[in-house]
Amino acid sequence: MQPVNSIDLGLPDNKCFVIGEVAQAHDGSLGTAHAYIDAIAEAGADAVKFQTHIAAAESTLDEPWRVRFSRQDATRFDYWKRMEFSVEQWAGLVQHAREKKLMFLSSPFSVNAVDLLNDLGVPLWKPLLISSGMSTLGDIDNVVSGCRSRHIPFGLFQCSSAYPCAPEQWGLRLMEILRERYRCPVGLSDHSGGIYAGLAAATLRADFIEVHVTFDRGMFGPDVPASITVEELKKLVEGIRLIARSLQTGVDKDQLAEQTSPLKKIFGRSLALKTDLSGGTVLAREHLTLKKPGGGIPYTELEALIGSTLRRDKSANRLLRKEDLE
Repeated sequence: MQPVNSIDLGLPDNKCFVIGEVAQAHDGSLGTAHAYIDAIAEAGADAVKFQTHIAAAESTLDEPWRVRFSRQDATRFDYWKRMEFSVEQWAGLVQHAREKKLMFLSSPFSVNAVDLLNDLGVPLWKPLLISSGMSTLGDIDNVVSGCRSRHIPFGLFQCSSAYPCAPEQWGLRLMEILRERYRCPVGLSDHSGGIYAGLAAATLRADFIEVHVTFDRGMFGPDVPASITVEELKKLVEGIRLIARSLQTGVDKDQLAEQTSPLKKIFGRSLALKTDLSGGTVLAREHLTLKKPGGGIPYTELEALIGSTLRRDKSANRLLRKEDLE
């Protein structure tokens, strides 16, 4: 299977695709949603991701979350209702993202939401980026089988549905297990609330990294504890790009040593005297030490010098030279 990130997303090979997820951090404000698009673009991410809620289409009265949710929202249903945007408003967000050179993504939480996003031309239905949170390997097997039977390219996110997610739950090693089991691009959907999991995933050659973003950790919202700030997103993107450059560049150790040979001489060590000695002194081990710079007599010749005689008086502030010895 060709990598989703290099072929279907139109990105260079081996580039880690970074998604800044707004989710519901806009708190129902269209203006704030647009502000997040600007901020995520400024941070250097490749995509902005929302969640598309149509409360009546995704939940029933049997849902256990129909309880008091916040000072503003009587129930979770009321909260989701407040998160809704009209088709025209979603279209404006899609257009804004395109103007900022961001791919627009959104997770649909109902069949109606899928239809809405499909009408807007959201790009990642084919291929699919599939999050594995709350899923067993058997569940993933079923989804992958469905994609392959329909010839749909896909990528898998390792995701642990804990908010925030402790290091023991990041599941970084699972990325390679998923890659080998399903032979597809793999990434990390990170809910750790920091940048370290994402940087580690980049080092492990993640194809995609998704992080929740907030303007400030003091803001209201269920995803805030598992989010990073816009400033942290910028650092994460910078780190991911630097790691990618490092992983893509082979280093010839001998060539590198040759390039740094002037430093090796400056910071190396050569044989010298511990104290000033008079000419005629027969050198013993206790007379000798190592001092900067390199380029003089190396330590490997120490044993051969023991028993040599100084031709002349020798200062301890000068490297020992072969011509100083008989």
